[in-house]
Amino acid sequence: MEKKRILIAGAAGFLGSHLCDRFIKEGFHVIAMDNLLTGNIKNIEHLFPLQDFEYYHHDVTKFIHIPGKLDYILNFASPASPIDYLKMPIQTLKVGSLGTHNLLGLAKEKKARILVASTSEVYGDPNVHPQTEEYWGNVNPVGPRGVYDEAKRFLESITMAYHNFHGVETRIIRIFNTYGPRMRLNDGRALPAFMSQALSGQDLTVFGDGKQTRSFCYVDDLIEGIYRLLLSDYHLPVNIGNPEEITLNQFAEEILALTGSKQQIVYHPLPKDDPKQRQPDITKARTLLGWEPKVGRQEGLKITYEYFKQALLK
Repeated sequence: MEKKRILIAGAAGFLGSHLCDRFIKEGFHVIAMDNLLTGNIKNIEHLFPLQDFEYYHHDVTKFIHIPGKLDYILNFASPASPIDYLKMPIQTLKVGSLGTHNLLGLAKEKKARILVASTSEVYGDPNVHPQTEEYWGNVNPVGPRGVYDEAKRFLESITMAYHNFHGVETRIIRIFNTYGPRMRLNDGRALPAFMSQALSGQDLTVFGDGKQTRSFCYVDDLIEGIYRLLLSDYHLPVNIGNPEEITLNQFAEEILALTGSKQQIVYHPLPKDDPKQRQPDITKARTLLGWEPKVGRQEGLKITYEYFKQALLK
């Protein structure tokens, strides 16, 4: 049988590289695309010798040409951490709008099914807890985080427009906080920041009073959810994340205990529009996809800690 061909945009990033691994393992021919704005070629270079893997260094905001048939497209091209999108606000908006437009056009041309990566950030600083897919969010469009939040909200809107108007087969995933190997040390998000600080003997920086909550999902669980959603027949947004909620104070204490660090927790002012609560309602993922997270936080953090230790030595 002829192999299914899948294009993965943002393939050299944290999630994109794990998706490349998964779809190679599932027997797909993987076409990876990344302009390496925030991705790292080292995340996928182990796949270069494979016959069923090819790489395009390309910016998805420019015209995209892929020869031959395409069965599936995954749109994971975007800066994804505050440190990146505050530094690159216009690129973030362009990849969410122009990049998504180009990939949807490619999906239409190739008659391919496309899954787009949205985010829990579409809920903003939520007034509903936990967050269900029906909640419309509480987002400040002109605040510093608006460039990412609104890029993803537009991504969802144009994806639904292509589904409804052009009949393109679309899937939308709303990703909650995810962690694991291949996260960047300077990513700026809580887990890499805490681990990097603990491993280098610095105090752990918590913003605000540390009572704000997050829900952390191990990367392997997330990839399984993406895989199931892509192959499902459901076209509306689906939350994928771990509903086990924890305060940032508790999380910092867990990192200190795991690393054996004697450092302190220090507090800095909370950034503007930083969400106070983040917890997914995953009822849809459970019922529609038969999916729920399997990897406990203690297990996932141990694996991630070993990765960060090795990364700091390099």
